[in-house]
This record gives sequence, C-alpha cells and structure tokens, in this order.
Amino acid sequence: MCMKAKLEAIQAAALEALQDVKTADVLESLRIEYFGRRGKLTEVMKGMGQVSKEERPIIGKLANEVRATLTEAFEETKNALESLQQEQQLNAEAVDITLPGRKPAYGKAHPVMQTLERIDTIFTQMGYQVVTGPEVETEHYNFDALNTPSNHPARDLHDTFYLTDGHLLRTHTSPVQIRAMENQKPPLRIIVPGKAYRVDYDVSHTPMFHQVEGLLVDRHVTFSELKGVLVSFARQMFGDQTQMRFRPHFFPFTEPSAEVDISCTVCRGKGCRTCGHTGWIEILGAGAVDPEVFRAVNYDPEEVTGFAFGMGVERIANLQFRIPDIRTFYENDLRFLHQF
Repeated sequence: MCMKAKLEAIQAAALEALQDVKTADVLESLRIEYFGRRGKLTEVMKGMGQVSKEERPIIGKLANEVRATLTEAFEETKNALESLQQEQQLNAEAVDITLPGRKPAYGKAHPVMQTLERIDTIFTQMGYQVVTGPEVETEHYNFDALNTPSNHPARDLHDTFYLTDGHLLRTHTSPVQIRAMENQKPPLRIIVPGKAYRVDYDVSHTPMFHQVEGLLVDRHVTFSELKGVLVSFARQMFGDQTQMRFRPHFFPFTEPSAEVDISCTVCRGKGCRTCGHTGWIEILGAGAVDPEVFRAVNYDPEEVTGFAFGMGVERIANLQFRIPDIRTFYENDLRFLHQF
C-alpha cells in the first residue's frame, strides 16, 4: 500500500473509532494507539524517508493534514466527554426545589430564664419598673446602706465572694434598690431582676443564682398592701387555688419582716415529701422598709413608708416545674433542657 493510501486509511479508521468513544480512558487508549511512540500514525511518519523526492512534498502535506484533522477530532471528543461528565454530575447534584425545606433547629429559653421573664411580666403588669445594676458592688451598697451591721454573719468570708479594694460580688440584688432611691425621689415602684453570688452549693443552693427583688415607696404604704401584691403574684404564678401565709422573720433592711410560704404546688397543701409533709413551701422574704435604710438614701422616714420583697428565681422554677435539685439547671444536660 502506498504512503498516501496508508495515511487516508489511518485517518478514516481513527475518525470511525472516535465515534464509539464513551469514556476518557478509551479516548486515551485510542490516542496512544495512533499518536504514541509506536502509534500507527507515528510509524507511517517514520517511513517518510522512503518516499521519492518528487512525492515527498505531497505526502508531507497530506501527513500534516491528517495529523491536524485527527488532533482536532481527538480534542473535540475530549471536550464532548468533559461536557457530558459535567452535565451528569450536575444532574446527580441537582436540588429539587419543590421538596419541603429542612426546618432550622431553634434554641429555646432556659427554664430559669422562662421563669424570670414570667415574674417580670407579672410585676410590670402591676406597674413596677424593671431596674438593673452592677454585679460587682461595694460593701456600702451591699451591706452598710442596707442596715447590715459589720458583725453580721452574711458578711463573713464563708458567705461572700470578696474581691479587692472593698469590692465584692453582690450577695443579693438589693443594692440596686439603694442606687435607685439615691437617684429618684418617691413615689418609687421597681423590681430588680439579676444574678447574685454566695459561697454555697447543695441541692437547694448554687454559687451563682438569680433573684428578683421588689420595692415600693410612697406615703402611707401599709403591710396589707404588701400582702395583696404577693398574693396576686403567687396566684398568677402558681394558680388561683394557691394559698399564702406569712411567718415572722428578721432581715436587717426590713422591719417588721416575714418569710412567705405558699401551699405546696405538688400536693396542694395536703402534705408530701416535697413540702416535708407540712403542706407549705417557703418562696420569698419580705417586710416593711426599715427607717435606717431610708436615712441612708436621704429619705425622710417620717414622710414615706414602703415595703420590699425578694425571691430566688431558681426556687420559683423548682416549684413551677417540680424539679428536686437546683443544680440540675446548670449541668447543661440537653436531655433535661429539651423538656422545656
């Protein structure tokens, strides 16, 4: 077979083979078959030296044309395979926009925060203003201005987190009441939600806890008004059947003072393990503002009277959700938290 016929046959065979190529691997094998070191087209090109001088220009031109044609055909086949592969990949990764979307996982308020928000709502609906203050306090605001003597046990190291330069982590939110009275003249009706700190840790206490304290100052404020406010709060918080009782107690900043109990939320006053079979559970402390506290903020105790109360939010949450151990709130157990 002459050189011209060989070149034409190689071109025809290669173009026909390219029609059946379906994968990149087959294309690469076909390229080696024709363009490799021992490929068909390469072998023919090596025989150019045997062509006569007269035919060499013609055969050389034809050989270049065949090489160019096959190179272009191989490149087109390669591009077609890549486009096909890309299309198949896109089809495999396609998103069906008609399918319902996945709902994002939303967090929920911690049970203590739920309780705190509920307490705030009840008192703001009664006309109380929410006030906040610093968690790092001075002994003056935390103790002195609240008529707490220097030898009071609450000021001991085993009860209070002391810092430096006479500062401490507040042991209650009552210091904010002093700050509010210093900056505002009567009448005054506030609640003070926030964190407090004491050196304590057991089933009913944690070193950091939440309190809500309330203060009302005006002319002719009576203890019976305090009772009415707290009864209204307890029934909104725990239900209309909730009963309440006041027991005499002592607090440095109120006189007279009382601890306040409600009928057990578990047994409804019949007696159970939760309430120690008494039918009652203590929830807060309260009393009439001591005149010495008024004098500390330049209020005239002959002109104004008032009452104050304070409650632990965790204690309220315990009763509301019937949780026996207060430490459970801070163990970050998702199995527990998901229940709320």
